[in-house]
Amino acid sequence: MSKEKWRLENMPDLTGKVIIVTGGNSGLGFESVKAFAGKGAEVILTSRSTEKGEAAKLEILKNTPGGKITVMELDLMDFASIKKFANSFKEKYDKLDVLLNNAGIMTTPYFLTKDGLEAQNGTNHFGHFALTGQLLDLIKKTPGSRVVNVSSNAHKYGKMDFGNLLFENGNGYTPMKSYSRSKLANLLFTYELQRAFMANDIESIAVAAHPGASRTNLGRFLENKWWFKPVFSLMVPFTQDQAQGALPQIRTAVDPKVKGGDYYGPSGFGEMKGDPVLVKSNEASHHRADAWKLWEESEKLTGINYNF
Repeated sequence: MSKEKWRLENMPDLTGKVIIVTGGNSGLGFESVKAFAGKGAEVILTSRSTEKGEAAKLEILKNTPGGKITVMELDLMDFASIKKFANSFKEKYDKLDVLLNNAGIMTTPYFLTKDGLEAQNGTNHFGHFALTGQLLDLIKKTPGSRVVNVSSNAHKYGKMDFGNLLFENGNGYTPMKSYSRSKLANLLFTYELQRAFMANDIESIAVAAHPGASRTNLGRFLENKWWFKPVFSLMVPFTQDQAQGALPQIRTAVDPKVKGGDYYGPSGFGEMKGDPVLVKSNEASHHRADAWKLWEESEKLTGINYNF
């Protein structure tokens, strides 16, 4: 594994760049908004709760006075909310340099989005698929723009099952089976989107990143399990804080060296912690037939057709 060190100090100046960070009010998204604003970008911090979004903005601006941060409401579990956000954004902006699809939920009990999709896949993949599609015209017209999808080491345990993609009525559902499928879907989507950009000579790239084992509030649904505290205490030395965990997605969003289809994660043992470096996703994430089938299902379920 590479010993390359990359820090926030390595970020280029982002003055004039427009960046969307979904789920920017906490965790990895919060750290990403803070980093981008600190380098001069105009950052749109999206949150299901504008109140939480505004609180996060104030917290960031304490140390980044003059940072350009706009809070906008976005609920990825609601296609109507996604459409409203996309339309509002396009009324205010005529470019989009980076779309960081960061928001997500993890290992939740079985429940449905407002549109009737299993929630983890509905949020982590289908919500971002719908959002990206509705912002595609701006992405295409912004030279050098990037779509960054945040995956996870859990993608290695994911399996696509197109006969029961969304665990209908909870059939076959386990929190981790669903989460890992959603993270595999993030990568299948990334690579298929990159192929589409290339096939249509679009000067944009699709890339992905993962945070390793980062201490955020994402695992809150596990905290009441009887085994969580003893296991977590053993795992702490192999984890990293959310600021370090955000570096792969930050680097993927802004480093000029990043190429379309790249995947970044931590450099350490098992890609659990360490400096952000180029890593490899598993064979299943590069399965082109699965990627295309997922794309077709995604357009059908979201009602969003991509116009390249």
